[in-house]
Amino acid sequence: MSWFGNYIKSSIGAKHLMAITGLMLLGFVLAHMLGNLQIFMGQAAINAYAVKLQSLGVLLWIMRGGLVLAVLVHIYSAMRLVSMNSAARPVKYKMAFKDKSSFASRTMKWGGIILILFLIFHLVQLTLGGGPLKANFNLLDEYGRHDVYNMTVLGFQNVAVAASYLVAMLVLCFHLSHGVTSLFQSLGINHPKYNGMIKMAGPSIATLVLIGNCSMPIAVLAGWVKATV
Repeated sequence: MSWFGNYIKSSIGAKHLMAITGLMLLGFVLAHMLGNLQIFMGQAAINAYAVKLQSLGVLLWIMRGGLVLAVLVHIYSAMRLVSMNSAARPVKYKMAFKDKSSFASRTMKWGGIILILFLIFHLVQLTLGGGPLKANFNLLDEYGRHDVYNMTVLGFQNVAVAASYLVAMLVLCFHLSHGVTSLFQSLGINHPKYNGMIKMAGPSIATLVLIGNCSMPIAVLAGWVKATV
């Protein structure tokens, strides 16, 4: 087997793959949030943004394919690390020790599963036009463009949809809080002078994403952002 094959199958390789794909997914989360926040700029702005994305054509599908691949590799790496950790410690400790790990780190597994389920649900709604938003999926604005603005606003007016989104964003916050800091450690990016900042990077970015993403359904439910149809 080649050195690369051995590297990928090692715990270090799995950690590096998880960190790199995690960084890619973080980039997507931030870009996606910034794009969606254009809903506060009004119908014309976010609908024009959606048209620009669709105009990318094949490139957009390549980006989507890369995102799916990153998700799959991220999940695979996580499963391998869990498996290797279990194999390295097949017998549980007989003495109970106080768990000093954070809540975010202890819930990474279940948080990841919830986020995968939410991602599938989100894609079914907004990309395939299924689920609770089906009736609003084919709306067009006055310029004949896909009316992302009203589809989103009408969707978040459904309390169940808004609540599920808020819960998913809270789970994402915990996942990022631990994951972002961990990826720096996995990639060997640490220095006594900057370790404090690195340790705060995860919680800070996670909080920023939570506030940004949750602001949209909250604004709709509060009546600050209203449908135009």
